[in-house]
Amino acid sequence: MNLFTNAEEFMLPLAFIAGGALAGIIVEKVVLRRLRTLTRQTPWEGDEVVVTSLKGITFYAFFIAGIYGALLRTPLTERTREVTGKAILVLLLLLATVLLVRLAAGFVTLYAKKAVLPSTSIFTNLAKAIAFTIGMLIILQSLGISITPLLTALGVGGLAVALALQDTLSNLFSGLHIIATRQIRPGDYIRLSSGEEGYVTDISWRNTVIRTLPNNTVIVPNSKLAGAIVTNFHLPETEMSILLDVGVSYDSDLEHVEKVTVEVARDLLREVQGGVATFEPFIRYNAFSDSSINFTVIMRGCEYVDQYLIKHEFVKRLHRRYLAEGIEIPFPIRTVRLQHGPASNIPGETL
Repeated sequence: MNLFTNAEEFMLPLAFIAGGALAGIIVEKVVLRRLRTLTRQTPWEGDEVVVTSLKGITFYAFFIAGIYGALLRTPLTERTREVTGKAILVLLLLLATVLLVRLAAGFVTLYAKKAVLPSTSIFTNLAKAIAFTIGMLIILQSLGISITPLLTALGVGGLAVALALQDTLSNLFSGLHIIATRQIRPGDYIRLSSGEEGYVTDISWRNTVIRTLPNNTVIVPNSKLAGAIVTNFHLPETEMSILLDVGVSYDSDLEHVEKVTVEVARDLLREVQGGVATFEPFIRYNAFSDSSINFTVIMRGCEYVDQYLIKHEFVKRLHRRYLAEGIEIPFPIRTVRLQHGPASNIPGETL
């Protein structure tokens, strides 16, 4: 009879733990999956962020609740019950902190997609840091640790930290300035005064990441980028003019050259990917060079990288059309005229 009583006291706490784990699995596999399906049908995307953030946390929450129920059914000393109670409270607050961090990062990412905020990791990381700090302060307060002296110490120590981390803070505030002005945004194609160019992929708390056309990565400190001369090929819009210099012989009919060249450029912009079909191309004569009359063809592309394909196709088509029309693209030549005059005696030479 005494053995049965001990076994009953042992099995009941295990039943609470197993019940909590089972309830957590059911919520994870059934309830959350059903909620995830329902949230996809609603117009507001925030509910998806909430459901996604709950993944994994609900299981541990129910499991900890089962452990707490088991402890209530277990004969413990007052001191042990107090310690275990605080431990369980800390675990639950840690779960709440993780949930808060996920929600903060999720909503920042959500509103970044809607162009309310730039899509950069600096805001996501700041949101995570703030949420985590709040969670830690709540945990310390719940343990009976006064956070007022801690905040005071952090305020005084922050001055020393700021002096020690001048470069880091400079990059942080430079990154915030770059984002706030919106003169450089993720996705923009930029060129620095030092020669580096490519697509901006991210602006973090320390660096700006640029992906070059050869698919390499350039890491630029935010403070350097904020003080550099930058050409942004995506502002004020992504469309840009494409200029190509051409030369024809002096014997050419310039009116005919202009007509043929504009026809080739017009057809090209309508047929080649990246060309602005509604743009009317034109040419401007600009120089009498040594062997040709030079002019510039002005076309228009949808964005910076489109110029390479447009120039490639234009050179091929224009060369073919000029051959058919009999328009000459001369080789670089120079005519030298020698004037025959009376011979002169040069000292040291015998004629």
